[in-house]
Amino acid sequence: MFDEIMEKFEGSPSQQAVIRLLLERGFSVNDEGRVVSGGIEIPNTGIAREAGVDRRVVDSTTDAILADEELRRIFQNISAIPSLMDLAPVLDLSVLTVEVGNADAPGIVATITSELADAGISIRQTISEDPEFTDDPKLYIITDEAIPGDLLNDLSNLDFVRRISIA
Repeated sequence: MFDEIMEKFEGSPSQQAVIRLLLERGFSVNDEGRVVSGGIEIPNTGIAREAGVDRRVVDSTTDAILADEELRRIFQNISAIPSLMDLAPVLDLSVLTVEVGNADAPGIVATITSELADAGISIRQTISEDPEFTDDPKLYIITDEAIPGDLLNDLSNLDFVRRISIA
């Protein structure tokens, strides 16, 4: 799906930068063509600055979104989910990052979370990046406590795991 969305803007790398930012942040576009998070409007100048483009590129991108029925349905229904990842150090939580060889393979989240549950580790949040929207998707698991080294080794040895890191 991500590739299909980006193809609609293949002639404009600047508009692609805006689209990527909207998708990464879970920003939507309202009927007036304004970028919003929930009901809060985000100034186009802020979007432009973050995406590294001119403010008018944001305007033309939101106009193109509203003019395309498929894009309109996507960008009017997207939403952001709060993440504990940046708060983890402040809240004394651990963040396990799992990189896999084939993110489309079934059972990745179930296997990792089952291993943690079997070890008695409470999971506060899981965030799985969508392989359709990210080139190198990762699985983030925020836990109440540190993950023991032997469990990290066991997780690292799973066939589908390419790399594990902990913060």
